[in-house]
Amino acid sequence: MNNMAEPRAQHAVDPVELTADLVRCQTVTPEEGGALELLSALLSEHGFQCQRIDRKGIPNLYAVWGEGRSGRTFGFNGHTDVVPIGDPKDWTVDPFGAEIRDGILYGRGSTDMKSGVAAFAAAAISFVNETPPDGRVIIALTGAEETGSPDGTRAIVQWMEANDVRADHFIVGEPTSLKSIGDAIKIGRRGTITVFLTVTGVQGHSGYPEKANNPLPALVDLLQGFGETAMDEGTEYFAPSTLAITTIDTGNPARNVIPATCKATLSIRFNDKWTSGKVLDWVSTHTRTAEEKFGVTISTDHHLSGECFFTPPGALSKLVQDAVEQETGQRPQMTTLGGSSDARHLFKHCPVVEVGLTGETLHQVDEHVSVAEINALKSVYGRIMRDYFGSEGKI
Repeated sequence: MNNMAEPRAQHAVDPVELTADLVRCQTVTPEEGGALELLSALLSEHGFQCQRIDRKGIPNLYAVWGEGRSGRTFGFNGHTDVVPIGDPKDWTVDPFGAEIRDGILYGRGSTDMKSGVAAFAAAAISFVNETPPDGRVIIALTGAEETGSPDGTRAIVQWMEANDVRADHFIVGEPTSLKSIGDAIKIGRRGTITVFLTVTGVQGHSGYPEKANNPLPALVDLLQGFGETAMDEGTEYFAPSTLAITTIDTGNPARNVIPATCKATLSIRFNDKWTSGKVLDWVSTHTRTAEEKFGVTISTDHHLSGECFFTPPGALSKLVQDAVEQETGQRPQMTTLGGSSDARHLFKHCPVVEVGLTGETLHQVDEHVSVAEINALKSVYGRIMRDYFGSEGKI
């Protein structure tokens, strides 16, 4: 660690300039691209002790201010990696140029989520410089969230727990707002599991179908059954679980051959009525029925991106709602919309809430973010920290 007890620099950090600097770092996942090095140097200048916790080639950064102090520990989590840009010809700006036009900053990762990282890093620096709290502030960053790597934020949490470091609460800076900053925060996410189906019959000549057992009718019937069966009707804080058919493949180049096998892939998002095990049992019930009906064999494999997680409404979510309302003028609704996030690695460690910018252009061509929103988000994060450490242990 960089053992710097007191900050050397007292000037405020401009979150817009920091966002631009991060966008210029080419961090297509899982490339570090200089982003974590930049943040480590910046945070170290302001009294944070920084340590890289890379695992299996995945870049991670752990920074803490107030090491050794008593009091509570408050954390921010985010990622600096970005998805690929696609065809550069489709962009009207340099994807890594961080160009600002009419109050809008353009570039890959500007929304998801380098602006969020810049906002909470700048807010944390201002907070510890201006009103040093009786406690600790952690910033935990990974360079491989977009890949869903188990060696990113999960590695940081496991390192913390192995070294007897525990945060009391975490904020994740993912884009959470729907139409304008402050209209929504996230207190949980649906679980995500991908199921791979392989249906095996008997290959044969299409002119003699009676001598074969075509797996395709079985697969079509199975998929139709999935489409006609609602998994649930939703719960108090979660929308209904969903199943999407994302691929159907036979790999059959011949026109007159009944294939031996065919495959399909299911993307399932499930709410708090389910666990991944229950989802797989539900899928198995359908596949056994199809096997018996068509005399085929159906095998399954799966990839679990994350279980459904949920921080029940309480003191943390209320504090965040109050802070957002004070800074933006609107009280955010609590949602669980969207895909998975790294909050899934944190919720078992401590309560976690996600709050960030609007995500209208994340992962899109000409991804961009409002400069005003970046500044507003820094103010929100600053208010959250002031209220948190000023709550005298009530949260």
